[in-house]
Parts: sequence; C-alpha cells; structure tokens
Amino acid sequence: MGTLYEDIVAHGGEVFGEEHMETLRECVQCGKCTGSCPSGRNTALRTRKLFQMALVDLREEIFNAPELWFCSTCYTCYERCPKGVKTTDIIRTIRNLAAKEGHMSVPHRMIGVYVLKTGHAVPIGADQMKLREAVGLESQPPTTQKYKEQLEQVQTIFRTTGYDAMIDFDWDAMNLKGMEKKGGKK
Repeated sequence: MGTLYEDIVAHGGEVFGEEHMETLRECVQCGKCTGSCPSGRNTALRTRKLFQMALVDLREEIFNAPELWFCSTCYTCYERCPKGVKTTDIIRTIRNLAAKEGHMSVPHRMIGVYVLKTGHAVPIGADQMKLREAVGLESQPPTTQKYKEQLEQVQTIFRTTGYDAMIDFDWDAMNLKGMEKKGGKK
C-alpha cells in the first residue's frame, strides 16, 4: 500500500488507465465540480474537498466521509472540469478502495443485498408489476427476478468474488448481518 494517490492511480489504472487517474494531480481547486454537482445542492458532497483529502493522503478520513457515497455518478463534474480531471471515475475508484478496506455506506451495501436477493439493484415491486399488467405486459420482465436459475448464477458470482463478504451479507437471514429479515432495521 502506497499513498492514497498512488493507490488511486494503480487501482483505477487497471480499469481506466493510469493517465486517466493521474488527472487528479491536475485539480486546481476551482470549484466548478462542486458548483455544478446536482448531489452537492442537496448533500454535503464537495468534490474538490474529497480530492484535496486524497492528494494530502487523508486515507481514513476520506474512507469514513459520508459524502464519498453521495456522488450519483452523473458525470456533470467530469464534463465541466476545465482541467480535464476525470472526477467521476476517480470518485468511483476511491469508493472501490474504501470498500476493499471495509468502508461502505449501508445504502450502498443494501444495493448489493437487493442484487443478491433478486438480481436487481432496484427490484420490481408489486405496484410496478400491476402497471406492467395494465399495459398488457407480463407482470415480470424476463430477468433474474423471474428466473431463479439465473439469480443463482448471480449469487454464485457474488460468493466467488467475495462481494457477499465485503458487504457483510448473512445468507441465512438474506440481509446484512445484524439486520432484521424484514424492514432492514436493527
């Protein structure tokens, strides 16, 4: 493990290329990312603050910052950055590093629970099924939520990659460890 910047470049470089991740050093703290961020209007997300934390190697602080998880990955900051900093991809990389070290928000972990249980990050509920039927469609589209054998393949991938352990999934309760089976509350 190197500095946080080195880890971002190495880890993100595997997917995007190191040059892509190295654009973090080009950030001049102008604030265009933060000013144009739709999530930042309603949350504490301040992209340039996260980048400053990354550049000065505040690993634990950034990994424990709730705002790291507020980015909706809309790419507005990415498109507006005057220096070409690949903001969204850098934030996604920081999140991946945080998750690998055991830092992940409960809502993001719950997305994994939904995928493990249904194959969907946003499962199709009873209301959506009724709407589908009302317009002449089958209640469920041909996805993992309908075809359990495909769902089992998704679950095998989660087990094989260790993602179930990363989100602290309880296979018996089919929920996060320590969460009640229904409702998801402690």
